[in-house]
Amino acid sequence: MAAVSSGAERLGRVARPLTDSEIEFGLVYLPIAKIPSAIFTHPSAGIEGLTSEELVKVYSGEITNWSELGGNDVRVRLVRREDADSTLQVLRASMPGWKDLEFFPRSKTALTTQEAISTAREVEGAVAFGPYSKELEDGLAILRIDGHHPTDGAYPSAVTLALIYKDGTMDGEMQAFIDYAVSDPARELIRNFGGVPAPN
Repeated sequence: MAAVSSGAERLGRVARPLTDSEIEFGLVYLPIAKIPSAIFTHPSAGIEGLTSEELVKVYSGEITNWSELGGNDVRVRLVRREDADSTLQVLRASMPGWKDLEFFPRSKTALTTQEAISTAREVEGAVAFGPYSKELEDGLAILRIDGHHPTDGAYPSAVTLALIYKDGTMDGEMQAFIDYAVSDPARELIRNFGGVPAPN
């Protein structure tokens, strides 16, 4: 956002809407896809899904062992993200019970999505969250929330990805990239990777 605003870069990809001041500064916002905010665990948890209420109890520390939810007798190990993380912001805005959720103090803060994923893959009992992609299905249990998989239309939480640029900076290469990003082949790729293309 800062690089495009300053002119250091001409095109960026963001995971939050523009603020009023960013719009006034001349940034253009073009949604391209919705990416669900997935909750995933190390397979040792033995859980396939949670209700949104159970998920709150897990992340608040009220539930400390997966056996309390019908899973394996394995300690819950919480992985969270920093407060500014876009996936966390989307969860707070859309996942029932997350708006005022206070994370259990004994949780690990992952500084990147990659760190959250690798921790969930490597640590028994770990639960984490991040943008959904089909690659997450490799070595992780993707939880259904209130009976819905992240790719289901009724899944409660997703982040919108968008391209940003400043008025007056468009050239042929940028236009070609943007045209492709909203084309049918690109929309099909987005679906194949677990996202939902933005409406035309």
